[in-house]
Amino acid sequence: MSPPAVELPALDLPAGGCWFVATPIGNLADVSLRALAVLAGVDVVYAEDTRRTRRLLAAYGIRAVLQPYHDHNKERVAPRIVERLRAGERVAVVSDAGMPAVADPGYVLIRHLTAAGRWWSVVPGPSSVLAALVLSGLPTDRFLFGGFPPRRAGRLRAFLAEMLAAPWTVVLLESCHRLAKTVAAVAELAPERELAVVREITKVHEEVVRGPAAAVLPQLTGPRLKGEVVLVLRGGGNGEA
Repeated sequence: MSPPAVELPALDLPAGGCWFVATPIGNLADVSLRALAVLAGVDVVYAEDTRRTRRLLAAYGIRAVLQPYHDHNKERVAPRIVERLRAGERVAVVSDAGMPAVADPGYVLIRHLTAAGRWWSVVPGPSSVLAALVLSGLPTDRFLFGGFPPRRAGRLRAFLAEMLAAPWTVVLLESCHRLAKTVAAVAELAPERELAVVREITKVHEEVVRGPAAAVLPQLTGPRLKGEVVLVLRGGGNGEA
């Protein structure tokens, strides 16, 4: 299949600039024209998963130099990116999906850019956090993003107790492999607390399971323990927006 015929906007990308570019969280059609133009116009794209980014670029007929930048190499690669910028190169940074630098190794690079006095900007776009917040059906006027819960049982329980005490809606990122364990811990701490398991956002099998924690837990079987997941909890005592 030929890539879609899209006319990208003409952008003036200053030399030595770094752009953190949001990419689709599932549906490739959610990428913005500006994001594509930046990815096509920079000298190098640093990607958390170069294979995933290559598929996105190929879908729109974009050729780019791809380099890996992820949790395992961030401390080593971030200074190299700064040196590229000092040499006048234009750099884009993308995450696996969504907005880079949010619960993501891109933040380490931002610290290096700040220390080096380098300029950077963002190209906003898809966000699993905001999408899940809206899909949850829970109050959206105030919310807390809690990131990824700890893995160890004791730390997980303490973390969830803190999250459940928050007076506003809480959004958590979780692996499908640990989802049942996390929801079970919520059900133990607050069985009647309303929550939403939002999975496969923007994809063919997008689904939201809503209800009290104790009622949702038994529903988390089979396909519901696969794919990309966001967990949203009603705040302690918050009302409707």
